[in-house]
Amino acid sequence: MGKNSVAGLSGKEEEAMQLAAVKQQYIEHMDSLRAEELLDDQFLELQQLQDESSPDFVEEVVLLFIQDSGRIIQNLADSLEQKPVNFKKVDAHVHQFKGSSSSIGAKRVKAVCIILHMCCGRQDQQGCLFALEHVKREFDLMKGKLETMLELEKQIVALGGTPPFLNKL
Repeated sequence: MGKNSVAGLSGKEEEAMQLAAVKQQYIEHMDSLRAEELLDDQFLELQQLQDESSPDFVEEVVLLFIQDSGRIIQNLADSLEQKPVNFKKVDAHVHQFKGSSSSIGAKRVKAVCIILHMCCGRQDQQGCLFALEHVKREFDLMKGKLETMLELEKQIVALGGTPPFLNKL
């Protein structure tokens, strides 16, 4: 028995067990995203748009969301530091961020964008700054969870599996 074999399992059996373990980890991760209300059904719809002809669709959308969100958050912070604050400009950034959060299904990020939008309507700079910090925390949490999801998907493919949502596990 080779030193890499576990309890007499062949290499293929061992790989199948690893694949099953990573798929289970993926399922639990996705369940936690829904249970924590980080993602809503919009994300499931996004996953259903991915197929064999566009196997990287979800990854591309997620990475674009992460990249754009970082830029929008910086624009929000910069706009809120201006004297006087142009609340219409701030609100335009909020609207953009809320839209991209909504399109990917980032439920909690979208909810905090709504609070930020209300603060803009009241021209409440302190409220906006407080809400922006909340947005940053929610986005950072979402970003980490999405990056973990993408990493698990890569592991599944590396072990010979198909992206989980293509075969619906």
